[in-house]
Amino acid sequence: MTKEECFYLGTIVSKFSYKGEVLAKLDTDTPQDYINLESVFVLQGTKLVPFFIENAQLQKSSLLRIRFEDIESESDADLLLKKELYLPLSFLPELKGTQFYYHEVIGFKVREKSGNVIGVLQAVNDQTPQALFEIIDDKERIILVPVHDDFISKVDRSKSELTLNLPDGLLDVYQS
Repeated sequence: MTKEECFYLGTIVSKFSYKGEVLAKLDTDTPQDYINLESVFVLQGTKLVPFFIENAQLQKSSLLRIRFEDIESESDADLLLKKELYLPLSFLPELKGTQFYYHEVIGFKVREKSGNVIGVLQAVNDQTPQALFEIIDDKERIILVPVHDDFISKVDRSKSELTLNLPDGLLDVYQS
């Protein structure tokens, strides 16, 4: 399994007990969906290594307390601290309508509601306080557009197109 075939689930942030349990901070709005996992992939160096789960339960709503098979001590758990957790993309529920996963719309043609093509969605930058679409236009310029529900008019998966209803003047800063 490669990282490209998976999605980021979260990071192991601390040890929980002397028996090797760990706490993982999950990057999801619905952490309860991940209580009954049989296994996860742990990023070790550049490789994803499967770890099997004996038990998992929510701890303080957004943390998942995990007991892995063969992790039986604090020193075993130390080796997992700050490691990222991944699951196969197939574990993601299918979204419909204007809902989408960021990885799903990369490469989509982006249009304004009027039909004008803005460009091609190159990436979604979610490392900023407001996630941003990074769109490459026909002049090879990067156009940044906030990812906001009010701006997303249509997601056409069959045509690989994203239609945006942008406020007047938002794209004017890129005109020259």
